[in-house]
Amino acid sequence: MADSTQNGPMPGGAGGGAVQFLMANKLDTAMWISRLFTVYCSALFVLPLLGLHEAASFYQRALLANALTSALRLHQRLPHFQLSRAFLAQALLEDSCHYLLYSLIFVNSYPVTMSIFPVLLFSLLHAATYTKKVLDARSSNSLPFLRNLLEKLSANQQNILKFIACNEIFLMPATVFMLFSGQGSLLQPFIYYRFLTLRYSSRRNPYCRTLFTELRIVVEHLIMKPSCPVFIRRLCLSGISFISRLAPTVA
Repeated sequence: MADSTQNGPMPGGAGGGAVQFLMANKLDTAMWISRLFTVYCSALFVLPLLGLHEAASFYQRALLANALTSALRLHQRLPHFQLSRAFLAQALLEDSCHYLLYSLIFVNSYPVTMSIFPVLLFSLLHAATYTKKVLDARSSNSLPFLRNLLEKLSANQQNILKFIACNEIFLMPATVFMLFSGQGSLLQPFIYYRFLTLRYSSRRNPYCRTLFTELRIVVEHLIMKPSCPVFIRRLCLSGISFISRLAPTVA
């Protein structure tokens, strides 16, 4: 899941090696800084230590920082921009393009805590991976406490990615609820549905597709129990059939 860096650790002193590594990988370093800023702003939104009014501004800052990171990553993946349908189709295959769209969907909307978790956790995972590279460039045994925290985070990466996928899925009904409660726009559910189909078809991250399958298996197991009322069973089967028809075809 982490961004790949072509240049390895640079020789030098404890601090000099890290500085040389950062300077040799300027684009990756810029994304690292923007991800750390995203984590910082997201945390201050989830934990409004500076007040609720400031929390709303941190929500927007986190999404704007994530949009910047996604744009930089997309430029890294597709450096030669072309105003063509083929380039757009290729860009839509990239996860960074998905989360650029995601940030634009929610940046001007009513703050929703669910919507910030994917941004926070993806930024945390990617920032942790690059931080380990910086530490390796500094020294092979530098800051063992921080290394231990980063290792624990990496060990739980699969669970974190599944949690992100759950957020992506359940934000779809949340956008519909926001529309009827007057906190969302008419276009938001339709644009978010497009985002969700892109995540479902993602080549790099299959967790959204996997979670849909797992949720379907769990629901079918529960409604097939004799204790389940018939009308609930029919309602759930109709819902499963409807969602299955909406799912895009994956190559």
